[in-house]
Amino acid sequence: MLTPMAPRRRPLFSIPPRGTATMPYITTNDGTQIYYKDWGQGQPIVFSHGWPLSGDDWDNQMLYFLHQGFRVIAHDRRGHGRSTQTATGNEMDTYSDDLAALTAALDLQDAVHVGHSTGGGEVARYLGRHGTKRVAKAVLIGAVPPLMLKTAANPGGLPIEVFDGIRAGVAGNRAEFYRDVTLPFYGYNRPGARISEGIRNHWWLQGMMGGIKAHYDCVKAFSETDFTEDLRKIDVPTLVMHGDDDQIVPIGAAGLMSAKLVKGATLKVYPGLPHGMCATHPEVINADLLAFIKG
Repeated sequence: MLTPMAPRRRPLFSIPPRGTATMPYITTNDGTQIYYKDWGQGQPIVFSHGWPLSGDDWDNQMLYFLHQGFRVIAHDRRGHGRSTQTATGNEMDTYSDDLAALTAALDLQDAVHVGHSTGGGEVARYLGRHGTKRVAKAVLIGAVPPLMLKTAANPGGLPIEVFDGIRAGVAGNRAEFYRDVTLPFYGYNRPGARISEGIRNHWWLQGMMGGIKAHYDCVKAFSETDFTEDLRKIDVPTLVMHGDDDQIVPIGAAGLMSAKLVKGATLKVYPGLPHGMCATHPEVINADLLAFIKG
């Protein structure tokens, strides 16, 4: 007579074997599926993307560093891209926990974590919340830390009305709003700018792949989260890269402040470059990233 099998305990995350034909996802302990790309061998570089994009925003960097002999990994944050369009967990603690689950699932060691914009906040919170045992170096590019919102203690930040306007744009006509955002994002609203409609369309497509609820919630996450203590906990070599014509995350209350809070951080300011400089000037950014990682 057959006897019933005991129920299996649900793991904290699950992952298919590398090299299988299935789509690469991990499943977190709340059932969220996090999509990721994992290419190559060698020292791992983990890329965390900005709002409201996906891991595809790192196309230029992924291909470049793959050809340089690195293992390159980029995930879609929950609610973004090909990951689950979550109604909950759209805040920095959970984002950092998802990143920790990914690094554990892939058993990454000696990793370089690179975060752009909101992804820079995700990296900072990951390092502050989970430590640097698996981490060799960190890079914050046009990143939101230490705090974007203007407060009495942070007078250089942006007023809440700016972020209320972003929320209104997402809730009202997200498709049109996302088209409009690409102009200041890449500095295409500046006199004489050479506009790439391909780059604009790529941004729009990534944004529209994600979930509106998660994108709406993420505005609060990237604007009101204070990363000051996370930055102070970082104890690995850190590079802070910021364009001085960043119209999305102005450098004064972001990169300049973060470089002071991270002990021993290296600050590199890019005159005239926009928030989306990884896409508009990949040859500049990639060369500096490579020098830092190898240095």
